[in-house]
Amino acid sequence: MTDTTTTENRCYRHPDRESFVRCQRCGRTICGECQTPAAVGVHCPECMRESRQAAVGSRPLASRFARAVSPTSQRPIVTYTIIALCLVIYGIQYLTGNVVTDALVYAPALTASEPWRMITSVFAHASILHVGLNMYSLFVVGPAVEQMLGRVRYLVMFLIAGFAGSVGVLLIASPNTVVLGASGAIFGLFGAYFIIARRMGGNASRMLVLIVINLAAGFIPGLNIAWQAHLGGLVGGAALALIYLETRGPRRRWAQVALVIAVVVVLIAATIVKVEIF
Repeated sequence: MTDTTTTENRCYRHPDRESFVRCQRCGRTICGECQTPAAVGVHCPECMRESRQAAVGSRPLASRFARAVSPTSQRPIVTYTIIALCLVIYGIQYLTGNVVTDALVYAPALTASEPWRMITSVFAHASILHVGLNMYSLFVVGPAVEQMLGRVRYLVMFLIAGFAGSVGVLLIASPNTVVLGASGAIFGLFGAYFIIARRMGGNASRMLVLIVINLAAGFIPGLNIAWQAHLGGLVGGAALALIYLETRGPRRRWAQVALVIAVVVVLIAATIVKVEIF
């Protein structure tokens, strides 16, 4: 017997299967296994794949942004935002010379008249190497800590650790010491990662080595590293990590808030007392 079925009536992916159904988009013959229902007719696997890719690419920017920043997203949005902010600020510093830098840096002698510098100095940097190294460190450790803590607690920790770094400079360094950079806040994240990893049974030895090396680097002559900010940020971050660990669970949420506020009050009180001594 002669087979009178033409190749036009056979599935293009399975030539041994006869079919009289065609893809609505490309017109190729497809068998039942290769058919995917569409708004009109059916599509072959290749056309369906192209359609899905086009749908993802054409999704509105607002929708993609909302999906990225949603609480269920695992993307470290706060870390990336801080990095972007520091890079933008450094770009403005570079373009304006010392105008913006002088407005953001912190020195203990300026605490009484311009206390906001204790925070603004965290987002300013002295050179491209300075901002590059700090942002790389933040890129490495920040996402892990942000995932551990959640975005709000992570942001609170970053800001308080940065403030604690400035308090460390105020308490230990010379009144005329000028500091800037996010390293104090980053050391707070180092300390938090170490504390949390140790408590959860993880391997924190590498982080401990990193902390020791970076702290020791602050004592090398000629590098102009404010080790006082590193030490203050480290203590502040470690203290907050302990608070977060000891007050986990919804029933202890208000205790956590109260203790975090207490840390801020202690830092402010230490600042006031030191300023009064000047």
